[in-house]
Amino acid sequence: MVGAAGFTVAPATPARLAWVAAALPAARAALAKGTDWRCGGTWFPGVDALPNDAEGRIADGPAPEGLPATPRPLHPAQLSVTRPGYPKPWPGEAEAAFGYRLRRDAAHLDGLLPVGPDRRRFLREPHAWIAGIALTPADPGAAPLVAWDGSHRVMRAALARALAGHAPADWHRIDLTEAYQAARREVFAACPRREIPLEPGQMVLLHRLVLHGIAPWAEGAGAPPEGRMIAYFRPCLTDPADWLAAD
Repeated sequence: MVGAAGFTVAPATPARLAWVAAALPAARAALAKGTDWRCGGTWFPGVDALPNDAEGRIADGPAPEGLPATPRPLHPAQLSVTRPGYPKPWPGEAEAAFGYRLRRDAAHLDGLLPVGPDRRRFLREPHAWIAGIALTPADPGAAPLVAWDGSHRVMRAALARALAGHAPADWHRIDLTEAYQAARREVFAACPRREIPLEPGQMVLLHRLVLHGIAPWAEGAGAPPEGRMIAYFRPCLTDPADWLAAD
């Protein structure tokens, strides 16, 4: 589905551009009333921000073309928006966390959520895949998505060792913090970092276990006034055992 790299980019098509045209007014409306700006007002995470239906349609528009089969109905899409200056420190963000965002693109796996005051990592959202569709034009340096080539293999091996002997139904209770952090260090040492700029209508498909993040906004990079906007779908699996399955 995504090849050896763990990610692939599909070109813009008329059908996907029609989806973008339907999504943009809803995205701008969500942004206008959005209050959850982070990183000094340079990043809007926009979880569940778009009013799409279970097949991804917005208003009278088409379904998004090219998504893999979904194990569950599609959730409201995330609207990830960045603006010039990303990232900036924001209240409540630890200095180490900001440094990691700045130097390592806040690299992470979706679905391994920080829990409690110590932000221990637990598998709470076992995604099937991640797909992002660009909504606005932006220069390549406008805080593009970043992924580590082949990192899904490293992450799968490390997390499989950490979860060995535990029933998949109990995986959400297992603290994966140390295994996850060690695997990230291995990825940084062994896997090439790739920036993935997108134009409107292009779609990036990520393996659920690929380490990914957002690059800092390069000086002089341009984007529309609303910023660099990408809509993301991340449907969850019905069986958590499939999260570590080879595919």
